[in-house]
Amino acid sequence: MKLAAAQAFMQKYLLDGWLVHDFRGNNTVLAQLLPGKRWTTRRAVLWVPARGEAVLLAHGIDAGQFRAVPEQVKGVRVENYLSWRELHAWLRKVVEGGGGGARVAMEYAPGATLPVVSIVDAGTVELVRSMGVEVVSSADLIQATVAVWSDDAVKRHAEASCKVAGIKDAAFGLIRERLAAGKGVTEYEVQQHIMERFKEAGLETPDPPIVGVNAHSADPHFEVSATSPSSINRGDWVLIDLWARVPGDENIYSDITWVGVCAKEPTPRQREIFNVVKKARDASVKLAQESWRAKQTVQGWQLDEAARAEIIGAGFENFIRHRTGHSLSPGAFVHGMGMNLDNLETHDTRAMLPGIGFTVEPGIYLPESDGGFGVRLEINLWVDPAKGPVVTSCVQEEVVCMTGRVEQNS
Repeated sequence: MKLAAAQAFMQKYLLDGWLVHDFRGNNTVLAQLLPGKRWTTRRAVLWVPARGEAVLLAHGIDAGQFRAVPEQVKGVRVENYLSWRELHAWLRKVVEGGGGGARVAMEYAPGATLPVVSIVDAGTVELVRSMGVEVVSSADLIQATVAVWSDDAVKRHAEASCKVAGIKDAAFGLIRERLAAGKGVTEYEVQQHIMERFKEAGLETPDPPIVGVNAHSADPHFEVSATSPSSINRGDWVLIDLWARVPGDENIYSDITWVGVCAKEPTPRQREIFNVVKKARDASVKLAQESWRAKQTVQGWQLDEAARAEIIGAGFENFIRHRTGHSLSPGAFVHGMGMNLDNLETHDTRAMLPGIGFTVEPGIYLPESDGGFGVRLEINLWVDPAKGPVVTSCVQEEVVCMTGRVEQNS
């Protein structure tokens, strides 16, 4: 299925082949195209022509690692090599098969613009270029293959999103109940409450969630301390960032961030920041959806700009600390292999393609000298091939007030 999608993409965009080069497991793209856990010690190369049979070249010592590939992936043949001379001769044979001046995609990004794609070393790229071919980035080709959600993944993501939303509500509810009873609660207790609920719901996560109170909420990657966590008291501001999925590397994480205040209502400053971030989030979603309806290509950097323009326009440029969003795709990691919403840390020129998913999560983080709290509002989107970008997670519209009713969006 993935190889067929790759060939369809290459034919559409006039690419002659895709050369996936791996050394000691450094190229995760190969592992996603050819499923299975392996431990390799030498170079392995997969050649996917725009038309015809794909070929994997593996060193003889590692041959056993790939013996099952022809049975697992239809349309892939396995060959072996011993010396570097054989490897170079094989490379020349396959890339020259595309004809003079062939265009070959590799895990490379011009000027290292996309670190997530810049996998193949410069020397290997130079070697392939010396064979008379044009090397281009496989960035969008990766998206069209390994970053696309399967029909089953869409269903499992919806299941995870529903459960994660409920667990988020329960976390804020725990804080509210403890405060109402005059009992204390810490960041760590809330975090562990979420972890227990994940387990009960049959969800998996590689890392515990972020529960940050006051100044801790202004640290985008704050780590809760198990030994000296801060307590959450009346009047405090709380940010909760949680992510989980139905087990399985083909399934997609539901990754959301909500904020609340331990009071009847937020302060004017808290409400101001919340509304700016909310406007930024919605501006990015609007551009994604309007571009789809207009049948116009939109790239990751543009979706980032749409959100950050709202924050900058409101005078909070100095309090932006990260890009607007990251890819959600199959694989072991929460941050996937597809398009990021980024024109801050990188200039992401990957297109918003049908079938991919991503987060939208702008944030404003104020230092202690200016209130000492952060607001991030994170949601998930999937690009339905028929309908375009649709929101797949719960969406926060108001600050959760934890001495009143807890808002629930599922």
